Amino acid sequence: MQYENNPLTPHLDIYSWQISSLLSITHRIVGVLNIIATILICFWVIIVTTFDLSYNTFFLFINSYIGKFLTIGLCWTFSYHILNEVRHLAWDMGYGFDLKTSKITGVLTIVGSIVLAIMIYIIGKKLI
Repeated sequence: MQYENNPLTPHLDIYSWQISSLLSITHRIVGVLNIIATILICFWVIIVTTFDLSYNTFFLFINSYIGKFLTIGLCWTFSYHILNEVRHLAWDMGYGFDLKTSKITGVLTIVGSIVLAIMIYIIGKKLI
C-alpha cells in the first residue's frame, strides 16, 4: 500500500475555526469542569457536616478574590452548559440546522451565559 498517494487530513493550522466547533469544544471542557466542581462541593458538604466544622472558613474563602473568581466562573460554566444544552435539544427536535441560525444561536449562547452568570452572582450575593 502506497501512503504517499493518500490525501492528508486537515490539520489545525489549515482548519478554519467556526463558532460551532468552538462551542462544541467549550461544551465538553465545561462539562468536565462542572463534574469536578460538583464532586468537590459534595465533598465539602460531607466534610463540614461530618466533622462539625464552621462555615467561617468557607465565607472567608468566598470573599477573597480567588473565591469570587471561582464563584463567577462556576456560575458561567453552569449557565453556559445549560444554554448550550437547550441549543442541542432544539437540534434534536430538528430546528436550527442552517448556518445562519446556528451562528445566531451560538452567539446568543455565549452572550446569554455571561448575562445569566452575572445575574446569578448578583442575586446570590444579595441572598447571603
